[in-house]
Amino acid sequence: MPFNYYHRLSRRQQSTYRRSDEMSEVALSDPGQMRVEVENIERGLKTESRDAVQQGSERLAALVSGQLGIPKTVVNVLARRPSDDWGELHGLYEPAEPPAVAQITVWMRTAKRKQVVAFKTYLRTLLHEIGHHLDYEYFRLEESFHTEGFYKRENYLFQILTQTAAYEEPVQQRLFHD
Repeated sequence: MPFNYYHRLSRRQQSTYRRSDEMSEVALSDPGQMRVEVENIERGLKTESRDAVQQGSERLAALVSGQLGIPKTVVNVLARRPSDDWGELHGLYEPAEPPAVAQITVWMRTAKRKQVVAFKTYLRTLLHEIGHHLDYEYFRLEESFHTEGFYKRENYLFQILTQTAAYEEPVQQRLFHD
């Protein structure tokens, strides 16, 4: 079932939305290769090392892109989330037309309390932004909508990248609205 904003979209956008909604997985050839970077990100957050989180995030995004044969994206990890009366921004994806490179920006500290973001929250945010990159570059969608399929793909990536004894978390549907 489409989210409420679906009915405000043009016919072309609705077609893109439906295509996005039909896909629930991402065919990575070797997700195990990426788990090291997931662990590096977790360690970086625990030690509050922006450089370690930056490096792990860059390598994770590069591995996803490499396994899928799509252009890489630049990943920027910044310290404190921007906020306003609308709330806090967790992540941002900025597509680009070649030869420019798409950019992902994620923040590792909360805006108000300046606390390091919880590992699972950070990883889900990073994967969410990588999901937008996949929509444009891998799935070749004209736009990247927040569909149920989009959130299923994000959750799928999270589950396969955290399937180790250290992360035992039951598989569950994670659908929410931005």
